[in-house]
Amino acid sequence: MKDLLLITPPFTQLNTPYPATAYLKGFLNTKGITSYQMDLGIEVILELFSARGLKSIFERSKVEGVTENSVRIFSLQKEYIQTIDGVITFLQGQNQTLARQICSPNFLPQASRFSSENDLEWAFGNMGMQDKAKHLATLYLEDISDFIVECLDENFGFSRYAERLGRSANQFDELYHQLLNPPTYIDEITLRQLSERLDSIKPELVCFSVPFPGNLYSAFRCAQYIKKHFPDIQVAMGGGFANTELRSIKDKRVFEFFDFITLDDGELPIELLAKNVQNKGVKAEFKRTFCLVDGDVKYINNTTQKDYKHSEVGTPDYADLALNKYISVIEIANPMHSLWSDGRWNKLTMAHGCYWGKCTFCDISLDYIKLYEPIAAKILVDRMEQMIAQTGENGFHFVDEAAPPALMREVALEILRRNLAVSWWTNIRFEKSFTADLCALLKASGCIAVSGGLEVASDRLLALIDKGVTVAQVAQVNRNFVESGIMVHAYLMYGYPTQTVQETIDSLEMVRQMFESGILHSAFWHQFALTAHSPVGLNPEKFGIIPDYKEIGFADNDIQFQDNTGIDHNMFSFGLKKSLYNYMHGLCFEYPLKQWFDFKIPKTKIQPDFIADCLEEQDHSPVKPTAKIIWIGNEPLVSDIKSKKGPQLQFTFHEKMETFSIKIEKEKGEWLLKNLPSMQVKNIKHITFGELKTSFEQNFEHFELFWYSKPINEMREQGLLVL
Repeated sequence: MKDLLLITPPFTQLNTPYPATAYLKGFLNTKGITSYQMDLGIEVILELFSARGLKSIFERSKVEGVTENSVRIFSLQKEYIQTIDGVITFLQGQNQTLARQICSPNFLPQASRFSSENDLEWAFGNMGMQDKAKHLATLYLEDISDFIVECLDENFGFSRYAERLGRSANQFDELYHQLLNPPTYIDEITLRQLSERLDSIKPELVCFSVPFPGNLYSAFRCAQYIKKHFPDIQVAMGGGFANTELRSIKDKRVFEFFDFITLDDGELPIELLAKNVQNKGVKAEFKRTFCLVDGDVKYINNTTQKDYKHSEVGTPDYADLALNKYISVIEIANPMHSLWSDGRWNKLTMAHGCYWGKCTFCDISLDYIKLYEPIAAKILVDRMEQMIAQTGENGFHFVDEAAPPALMREVALEILRRNLAVSWWTNIRFEKSFTADLCALLKASGCIAVSGGLEVASDRLLALIDKGVTVAQVAQVNRNFVESGIMVHAYLMYGYPTQTVQETIDSLEMVRQMFESGILHSAFWHQFALTAHSPVGLNPEKFGIIPDYKEIGFADNDIQFQDNTGIDHNMFSFGLKKSLYNYMHGLCFEYPLKQWFDFKIPKTKIQPDFIADCLEEQDHSPVKPTAKIIWIGNEPLVSDIKSKKGPQLQFTFHEKMETFSIKIEKEKGEWLLKNLPSMQVKNIKHITFGELKTSFEQNFEHFELFWYSKPINEMREQGLLVL
């Protein structure tokens, strides 16, 4: 028996658990509150995509009047049932020898998804048979998914379920009426899994974390089941969807399913709910909680307790989750998507909220973004080590709104001090703090990729967005990441208020040049969406838009609007995405931009070498005296040599990729050898540029001539960093 059951309802990711319940369980451990967590999504997927599950799917499916593709899959049901268990096991990281079979022509049944497979050899190159097999297996699963959608359940999706019911649902009516219908086949599987766990865990409180609209319907269906069959159990909902969408909830029918809905950081609200459930009859305290009081929906925030600091919430705990059951898939189209879908990542957060907190399209008025609180690097890396010990996984996805550069630097140094072998990636702002030296440090610590918002690649609109960057700055930062070996993904936006057709085309040209210059590996276009809690949503007249406000009974976030420009930005969607697909594959840079659209567009006003010119600009600003000087390479072998210039010391450095040597006149070489230990990355305190200069000038003259000399420049290129 456990006090709480924490549930992520179907569906989020196939390859790794969504971290919210692990965060909560880690916190509850520090309070002595027992809990059990489950990812219902992966449990349902594994039952669906099994020999038994497929057999049941084919038995229940209706194939009259369906597409030829579904008829083909139905006709090949024997082959699908025969191969599915082996494919799933392979995608779970077991049975790796099956890769050869999967890659052979006659093993997997093939339907329409395989029509995109013609560039496979070019796309994968020498990446190997395992990745090729993962991709083919992904196409195979997507074929089955297409069949399920057409013939069994139109609401199915690998990372979402009945998403349309949760999107912009200002009123509860449609979702409520859907819940009055009999459960779907997928509901039946979900509820069976839930019932088994309720019988074994016997919780007093069940908490559903609902991060996205595609989890909402299943959460309500599960809550409905609990209310009917386990009426003594209390039910709560929180998570990203509630935090952004349910802040104005009024419809009391919602509370036929849930006893409580909590907002924002979940630790204290859940702790108080657990105490309220355990201490029946005692005056209840709540934190940011909706519930039904005397038949009316009330928002209660009556506790005097303050939220816990980010450093006090404990280490995420992945216990109870079947980590070896998650499946990795590979999609070729976008290399960043492969990070999201391939491999299992431990999820952590460097800082609560966003240190910038100004972007006008973002929900910066909400606490989860507005309240910025970083965590000490030592505590963060302690948590990394604890999670590695628990999960056996060394990969980390830091799920920050935007990871702070200064904290990233300290985390990287702490990782290197402890000699941890980890891989990690995160979301950033493309700001000038990411110098070439900082990027080199991040790479050395295990950083493999970053993603960030370029948004509309227009300086006027970036200023209106209050992004705090320029296109030229983004280009230079991207170059620093790429040259250090870190993959870069950009979020792109079109349709921002007041954006003109000319600016859309010029933004596309900027993106084209970035890909052609090799400073961008991956990107994705999003159309601007107006949200209620963003500066644009709170002050629409300032941005030249007219919102179409609806009466709110349920969800309140996305708002329909009219832009004073009168431009239909939807018409650009296909062309922007098609061009981007080609640019990501290194194709069609020479095509005129008009080729991507079936309507007339203006010529770009961006010079064809704009990005190239940006990349040629050099930063000649002087080094700050307080900058840390850090050597991330190995200790050198030192030998005396003679030359026409007099006695010298030769430093020979053996690094991972190469060996290099430098020669310095003997006295200065001895000084460098004496000071090199104070630059080592393992130090807690590193020598500063000012301290190094003072030390040099106590013995010699013209420190700048020495610092910018050929031997030191060689060390700078190999890992002598100024941070």
